[in-house]
Amino acid sequence: MARGSVFRRSGGWGYRVDAGFQPDTGKRRQMLKQGFATKKEAEVALAEAVRDASRGSVVSKTSVRVDEFLHDWLANERSRLRPTTLHSNEMIVARINRQLGRHELQSLTPMQIEKFYSGLLATGSNDGKPLAPKTVRNTHVVLRKALSDAERLGLVVRNAAASARPPSTTRSDHTTWSSDDLREFFSSVADDRMYAAYALLATTGMRRGEVLGLRWGDVDFDGAQLAISQTLSTAGWHELVIGPPKTPRSRRHVFLDVQTVEVLREHRKRQREERLAAGPAWDASSDLVFRDELGGMIHPDRFSRVFDQTVRSLDVPRIRLHDLRHTYATLALKAGVHPKVVSERLGHATVGVTLDLYSHVVPSIARAAAAVVASRIYNQH
Repeated sequence: MARGSVFRRSGGWGYRVDAGFQPDTGKRRQMLKQGFATKKEAEVALAEAVRDASRGSVVSKTSVRVDEFLHDWLANERSRLRPTTLHSNEMIVARINRQLGRHELQSLTPMQIEKFYSGLLATGSNDGKPLAPKTVRNTHVVLRKALSDAERLGLVVRNAAASARPPSTTRSDHTTWSSDDLREFFSSVADDRMYAAYALLATTGMRRGEVLGLRWGDVDFDGAQLAISQTLSTAGWHELVIGPPKTPRSRRHVFLDVQTVEVLREHRKRQREERLAAGPAWDASSDLVFRDELGGMIHPDRFSRVFDQTVRSLDVPRIRLHDLRHTYATLALKAGVHPKVVSERLGHATVGVTLDLYSHVVPSIARAAAAVVASRIYNQH
């Protein structure tokens, strides 16, 4: 049975726990922690430490710092992560290390982590501006996963991030266009070389990377459908990466309407003309549907930026490129398309995800359903 005691030192309080002998070395294991403001705090912490020792949860004392552990943890994660996810995690780990890296891994507390989150919300960006709550939550997810692995490996007694509260994020209604806004936009960009890409985004709800990663071999003109089998994304600004879709459910077939099929045919014709004009300078290394004027891949961020500049020049509400996906989903649900169908076209994991994301549309669906049922009851004809 583990035993312990509290003691006073340097104006504060601490505790010492005798956790028995280590089975591998035969040496006595002791836990010692100081820095408590009151005797009561030390006694509460002691009781918890004794329980841990009794359950065999005591870990060997180590002075490994947070940044040292995260360096090794990230190296072990490399083979398991997509390049884009790895790059994102590298940025998050760098963000964590700037504030928490110097702390010893075993001394990290939930309070320190929550203070770290508050700092990110206030001045967390590289230029000292606030970080969005969602970005801070993403930081929390990575830190919690890393410390969970540290707990599994016996480097810490418990996952401090699991007890820390990340900032809450409230899901605001998506900014979307009406069908009139879409008509105004498409009439204004009819001659744009990326017209077909915009059409796919608006009529299928595909993601940006799915559209830019689409190959001609994935398009079935006769069957009026396409297969989403790869995406184009970035791992840092300079590295473009072709990889698998975001999730297994994202790998899917999407049916196309007649007009969009015709738009893609016209786009293929235009691309062939560009290839002839470029001659030997044309990059023939890929079969991508959407390329730049010399056949190269289109940078996703550049695509978004051009769309934003185009929207600014038109008399339509400001939306992001990704909001074309939200616009499709909103219009489809309001038009009475079954949520399960919309969910499958979007590549969501479940229809519940779709209904949660577009909960603002649900009331109109419910009202329409009420009217349909009532018409069946009261209509005599």
